[in-house]
Amino acid sequence: MADLKYVNSNEAPAAIGPYSQGIIAGNFAFLSGAIPVDPKDGNVVGSDIKSQAEQSCKNVGALLKSLNTDFSKVVKTTCFLADMGDFAAFNEVYGKYFTGKPARSCVAVKTLPKNVLCEIEAIVAL
Repeated sequence: MADLKYVNSNEAPAAIGPYSQGIIAGNFAFLSGAIPVDPKDGNVVGSDIKSQAEQSCKNVGALLKSLNTDFSKVVKTTCFLADMGDFAAFNEVYGKYFTGKPARSCVAVKTLPKNVLCEIEAIVAL
């Protein structure tokens, strides 16, 4: 198996459990789910889906920056929503960042960490 390296950025929230911000394996980086948390203080940013989606995308962007890449290299995302009724508003924000239109799954879940409204994980071609 290829050597694994950890993704680590002080500009994105630290992992809040027994996992890393991401793993590099071969020519891909697998980024853990980014929730709308301020990396400086760990507090949830915003109370509506648009502001939370914005912060989640910024956190993904910080991880991409740490890899010396950008959103155009994201090949797959999985998005988790607390309420599928937020789908259109989430997409409005998501579309500003993920302009390369990566493959995507989007599902509603019962509860997300810290009771946030959304979470985004990504696979990146390096």
